[in-house]
Amino acid sequence: MLSKKTKYAINALVFLARENKGNEPIAIASISQSENIPRKFLEAILLDLKNAGMLNSKKGKAGGYYLQKSPDEINIAEVVRLFDGAIALLPCVAHLYYARCDECKDEATCGIRSVFADVRAESVNMLKKATLSEIIRRGEELTKNPHALDKK
Repeated sequence: MLSKKTKYAINALVFLARENKGNEPIAIASISQSENIPRKFLEAILLDLKNAGMLNSKKGKAGGYYLQKSPDEINIAEVVRLFDGAIALLPCVAHLYYARCDECKDEATCGIRSVFADVRAESVNMLKKATLSEIIRRGEELTKNPHALDKK
């Protein structure tokens, strides 16, 4: 399950992508109010996203945050890894956070590891395809046809 921090980060990024077509800074207060994210918590999240190269900021009266990359270049896999770490369900199949399972006798012949490696690969692939642009597109699609999700 995603942490609250990751969920808030995704909501803030989608808001910035949707509302900010000309890369004009958007005030933290606006993001906080619109997305119902506690301001202090949001400030820390936005700073982490900035340090990761996804956002940039402008100081001053007309300051705020804006996307550093295009909405097509920011995917959910990056955000999940930034705030929650490994996407894998088992440490032995994690790409960036690999750790051997304590109880494992032989990774090379472990059927459990093989199944969860497939799950990880599919999950990462799906999360990489889930860019901010794709999330916005799907939201617009669901606005037109709210029951489309029920058919999946």
